[in-house]
Amino acid sequence: MSIQPARRFNKLHEKILLSSLFSFIVGWLIIVAAPFALHVGVRGFEFIDRGQYNSFIFINVTYLICFLWCNRYAGQYPGARSIFLLGPQILTVYIIGILSTFLLQGQVSRIIITSSGIAAFIWLHIEHILTFRYRVAKLAILDQPSNQELLHLPNVDARTVTIESFWGTRYDAVVADFKTITAAQQRFLTQCTLQRIPVYNAEQVFESITGRVRIRHMSENNIGSLLPSRTYEQLKIFFDLLIIIITLPVWLPVMLITAALVKLESPGPAFYTQVRIGQGNKPFTIYKIRSMRFDIAAPERFAGENDPRITRIGAVIRKLRIDELPQFLNILKFEMSLIGPRPEQPSFVEQFNEKIPFYSYRHVVKPGITGWAQVRSGYAANEDETQIKIEHDFYYIKHCSLIFDFYIVLLTLRTMLTGFGAR
Repeated sequence: MSIQPARRFNKLHEKILLSSLFSFIVGWLIIVAAPFALHVGVRGFEFIDRGQYNSFIFINVTYLICFLWCNRYAGQYPGARSIFLLGPQILTVYIIGILSTFLLQGQVSRIIITSSGIAAFIWLHIEHILTFRYRVAKLAILDQPSNQELLHLPNVDARTVTIESFWGTRYDAVVADFKTITAAQQRFLTQCTLQRIPVYNAEQVFESITGRVRIRHMSENNIGSLLPSRTYEQLKIFFDLLIIIITLPVWLPVMLITAALVKLESPGPAFYTQVRIGQGNKPFTIYKIRSMRFDIAAPERFAGENDPRITRIGAVIRKLRIDELPQFLNILKFEMSLIGPRPEQPSFVEQFNEKIPFYSYRHVVKPGITGWAQVRSGYAANEDETQIKIEHDFYYIKHCSLIFDFYIVLLTLRTMLTGFGAR
């Protein structure tokens, strides 16, 4: 589910200026028409050569992909409309496009394509800044005790309303807890629907905004909806292996140099192994570069952000996730994936399985080196944070796709640059 904001803007000029069609046309003029006309010239349109014609087709296609990705598909996931992710999305489309021109050996003007890419990068950021406040959903939260948590959710304008106080203010949608709704509230929501005002279930809104799936009252239907497709799993294995093989000349030297530095800084092995629980609740041996002082007698416990066991080099490689590089071997052994829930130690799994309902269902997919829970909330350091992390894991399992995986890759890059979630 994706809440569509700006429904409250129903005046004619608002509908025009905030419409996708208007946004697309303005963007096309700036990103496609202007760069092409600038290089071809007004008097040169009747003398366009083959390369310029192919470039015009090319920048039309790339702009369409950018527009759909940045304005539609990205909005399917919480936080995807972040201005931090806008640039990487645009660059990815144009870089892949330019590389394809070399592979296909087509006659194109790369000056026109580059100019269009620069215009797209600048304009789509400007448009994001200018329209940001209009894209924040304004939600009317029905006055129910179970809805109080929704009032504090990020990136939405949520306000408590009663049946009497609702009318007179424009909202994008009305949110209600359908489990505790009264007869009078049902009639009110019916009137909202007749007035073309969307009505959402509180659980759906919570999931859409937070990127978490509640697991305290998991129904049988919800469990069924969390099964990933076979096609997706097979494609994911293919892309995992492809990426690891292609990037081998990069990650292998980095891993070996890091291992040498770890060995020089403190006594003990540079690599270490540990038993973790993987897909289907099956144990496997995970590989990592050591980031803490070697103490074989240390008990299993959470590694906090300021854990005194972490070495100086360990702090750096944990932030940059370099300590996870040996897990590429686990992927080659089909025990892990690049993206997925982080595998836990057996003692933690047994403990959480007793206290958190449906905890083991996170093992329906392969564990990953990075995942939705890590980029959204960081590593869990206690049981309460683990509860939130598992809710993020369930959201990933429910919505997993190749596009979602790529989005998590972008967020992982942000984590590496900012340190968020790198405990």
